[in-house]
Amino acid sequence: MTSSDRRALRPATALREAPAAARREPLSAGRRKPLAMLGGLLLAAGLSACAPLATGPAADARPPIVFVHGNGDTAALWTTTVWRFESLGWPRDRLHAIDLPDPLARDDDAVAQAGRTSAAEHMAFLAAEVDRVLARTGAAKVVLVGNSRGGNAIRNYLRHGGGAGKVSHAVLGGTPNHGVWARAEFRPGNEFNGAGPFLTALNTPQGPQGLEVTPGVRWLTLRSDGNDKFAQPTGEWIGRAGWQTGVDARGPELRGADNRVLPGADHREVSYHARAFEQTWQFITGQPPRDTAIRPEPEVVLDGMVSGLAGSAVTNRPLAGARLRVHPLDCASGERRGAPLLERITAADGRWGPLRTGPTTCLEFELSAEGYATQHVYRSPFPRSSALVHLRAARLSDADRAAGSVLSFTRPRGYFGLGRDSMSLDGRPLPGIGPGVPGLSSARLVLPAAASRTVVAEFNGERIAARSWPAAEGRVSVIELHH
Repeated sequence: MTSSDRRALRPATALREAPAAARREPLSAGRRKPLAMLGGLLLAAGLSACAPLATGPAADARPPIVFVHGNGDTAALWTTTVWRFESLGWPRDRLHAIDLPDPLARDDDAVAQAGRTSAAEHMAFLAAEVDRVLARTGAAKVVLVGNSRGGNAIRNYLRHGGGAGKVSHAVLGGTPNHGVWARAEFRPGNEFNGAGPFLTALNTPQGPQGLEVTPGVRWLTLRSDGNDKFAQPTGEWIGRAGWQTGVDARGPELRGADNRVLPGADHREVSYHARAFEQTWQFITGQPPRDTAIRPEPEVVLDGMVSGLAGSAVTNRPLAGARLRVHPLDCASGERRGAPLLERITAADGRWGPLRTGPTTCLEFELSAEGYATQHVYRSPFPRSSALVHLRAARLSDADRAAGSVLSFTRPRGYFGLGRDSMSLDGRPLPGIGPGVPGLSSARLVLPAAASRTVVAEFNGERIAARSWPAAEGRVSVIELHH
C-alpha cells in the first residue's frame, strides 16, 4: 500500500476535519496495471507458490464469508474481491456470493410487485443461505459482507431475523443506512426512505448507548467522502434535481460501528475496489493484507449462470434454452482465433460451464435466446477461476435495431468518473458521461451501418478490443470490465 493510500484511509471523524485537497486524493493505482504485466504476475505466482500467501488466522480457522450484492445486481460483482481473498490464501470453499432471485426492491415494501422482493423476503433468502453455508462448512459463525441494499438485508437479518448468534462480523459498503432520502412525503413505504417504516425500525436506538447496530456482532461501514450517488444532499440521482433529500455523505455510517471513509470512491467502489478489500481484510483478521494483488492461476476454470428478464425487471433466475458460444480472441483486435472453446445450451439450472482456459486468453461470450438479442460480450483475460460469471440476456429496442451497430461499455464494480478515471471508447471520451458525482456504469456507442470493425475500450489500464455487429440482425456488443 502506498503512503497516499494510507492517508486516504482515515477514520470518518478525522476525514471530516481534513482539508479539501486530502479528500480528493485519487483512487489507488492498483487497478491500473496494464494487462502487459500479466506474464510477470504469472512468474511471480509460480515463485511464491512455496511461500505462505496469507496473513491473519490459519486457513482452516478462517470463517466462511457470505457476500450480498446490491439492488438489481448479481453475485458476479464480488468476483475480484473473491480473487483477492483467494490470492492471500482464504479457502475458495469458504467464499460464498449469493444471487437473490429477484434482486430489485419493491416501490412500496408492503405492496407485492412482480419480479421484485420485499425486505422481509430478502432477509429470509439470506437467512437460508447462511444456514446452508454453516451446514456445509461446519463453522460456528459466518462473516457477512454487503454492498448497498445487501447491507439492508444483513442488518434486518441480524436485528429481526435471529442471525446475531450466527455472525461474527458485518461489513457494509455504501449501504444507505439512513436512506437515499429521508422525507415522509415522498414514497413513504420505500425500503430506501430513511423516514419510512423499514429503516426507522432498523435505526431505533438500542441499549443505554443508543446504538444503531445489533450487539454481539462486530460492525464496519465503508463510505465515500461525497462521491456516492445515493448519499447526496440533493436528489439529482433519484430524478428530483435540487430537492433536499435529508441525507448527506455520512448516511451510511452507524452509531456503534467502525465507520471508515474511502475518499473519492463511488457507490460501488466502497465495496468492490481494492481499497475496500484492504479494509475488509484488516477488519476481519486484525491485520492488514500483505497486498491487494490478484495472483493468476496456471489453469482457469469458468462457470456461471444465464438469467433473463421478468417483464422489464432484471432477475437472477436461471434461463433455460439459452445458447452460448465462447470464443478465444486476439487481444489486440478482438477477432476470433480458431474454433469456439465451448458451445452449450442451458438446462433448467441456467448453468453454462465449465470452461477451461488460460489466464492470458481474451474471450467473447456469444449469448442468444428466444425473445432476446444476441449479445457478444467481450472480456479481458480471467486471471483466476470463477463460478460467478453471470450472463444476463437482454433485449434490443426498435430504435437500436435501426442503427448500424450498438456497443455498450460497462463497469459493473464501479461508475465512470470524468476527471477521476482515464477512459476512452473508440478513441474518444465516453458518450453520455458528464462531470460531477460518478453515477453511470455504462456508456453506449451507436455506429452507422458499416462493415464489422474493431472498437477499443480503455479504463485505467484495462484495455478490451471488441468487434461491432449489425444491429439489424438483433446483435449488440457488450464490453465488460473486470475493474
